[in-house]
Amino acid sequence: MTAIDPAQLQTERRARLFTRINRLDGWFKVLGLSFLTPLLKAAAGDNPKAQARQIWQLLGVPVLAILGFLVLWGNLAPRVETSLGAIPGPAQVWEQAIVLHDEHVAEQARKADFFARQDQRNAELIAAGQADRVRERPYTGSPTYYAQIWTSVQTVFFGFLIATVVAVPLGIAAGLSPTANAALNPLIQIFKPVSPLAWLPIVTMVVSAVYVTQDGMFSRSFLTSAITVTLCSLWPTLINTSLGVASIDRDLISVSRVLKLTTWTKITRLVLPSALPLIFTGLRLSLGVGWMVLIAAEMLAQNPGLGKFVWDEFQNGSSTSLAKIMVAVFTIGIIGFLLDRLMYAAQSLFTFSDNR
Repeated sequence: MTAIDPAQLQTERRARLFTRINRLDGWFKVLGLSFLTPLLKAAAGDNPKAQARQIWQLLGVPVLAILGFLVLWGNLAPRVETSLGAIPGPAQVWEQAIVLHDEHVAEQARKADFFARQDQRNAELIAAGQADRVRERPYTGSPTYYAQIWTSVQTVFFGFLIATVVAVPLGIAAGLSPTANAALNPLIQIFKPVSPLAWLPIVTMVVSAVYVTQDGMFSRSFLTSAITVTLCSLWPTLINTSLGVASIDRDLISVSRVLKLTTWTKITRLVLPSALPLIFTGLRLSLGVGWMVLIAAEMLAQNPGLGKFVWDEFQNGSSTSLAKIMVAVFTIGIIGFLLDRLMYAAQSLFTFSDNR
C-alpha cells in the first residue's frame, strides 16, 4: 500500500485552486472586477509581493483617482456661482439621490393605497349587487426617478434591437457582395454623420402621421425616441459587420463554393463565426451611441425618460435642481458602463461557445 504524501496533496489542492481562479479571471474582466484576481491569489498565498503590485495597479490607483476627483470636486464646486446657486458638491448630490429614492418609495406606497381602495370599493359594489358600476382605473401619479430610468432603458433597447435587425443583414450583404457594398456605401457616408437633433423633427412628424391609433401597444413618444435611436445607432454595427465579413479568409468562401453550401449554411457556418468579434464591437459601439442619442432626444422632444427629467429640473430652477441634474448625470454614466459590460459579457459568451 502506497503512503499518501501530505505535501503532494497540498500542492495538488493549491494547483486546483489557482486553476479555478484563472478561470474566474476571464469573467472578472468582463464584469470590470479584474482586481479580484490578485486579491484571491494573494489570499491563496501566491507571491504576495507581485500580487500586491497588481492590486495597487488594478484597485489602488483607480480608487485613489476617484478620491482625488471627489476632493477636487468638493473644494472647487462651491466657488462656482450660477443662476441656481453654487455648484453642488458630492455631499449635496448624494443627499438628493437619497431624496429621489425616498420619493420613489413614497409614490409606490401611494400607488399601493390607490389600488387597495379601488379593490375595496369594487368589492363593496359587487356585494351590493352593483357589479355594473365596477371600474378599473389606472394610477395616474407622477413618474418617479426609477420609473424614468426604466423608461429610458426600455427605449434604448427597443431602438437598439431594431438597429441590429437592420444593420447585421445589410452588413453581411455588403461584406459578401461588392455590388451591395457599392450601393450601401454612399448612403452610409451621407446619413452616418447626421445628428439626432436633425432626425428628431422628421421622425416626430412621420410617427404622428403614420401611427394614428391612440390605444396601440406603444405610445408615440416611445416610438419617436426609439426610432431616433435606431437611425443614429445602426451605422457602427453595419460598418463593423461589413468589415468583419469582408476580412474573412477568401479560401473559406472558395471551399463553400466547392462544397456547394447553401447561402444560409455559408453565412451561419463560415461567415458569422469569423466575423463575430467585429460584429460585437459594432454592437457595443451602437449601444453606446444609442444611449447618448436617447438622452438628447428625450430632452428635445420632452419624451418620458432621463432626458426629460434633466430638462424638467433645469426648467424648475429650484435650489436642489443642479444636484438632481448631477445625480442624473452619474446615473447616465453608470448605466452606459453597465450596458457596455452587458454587451461585452454577451460577446464573451458567444466567443466561448464558438471556441468550444
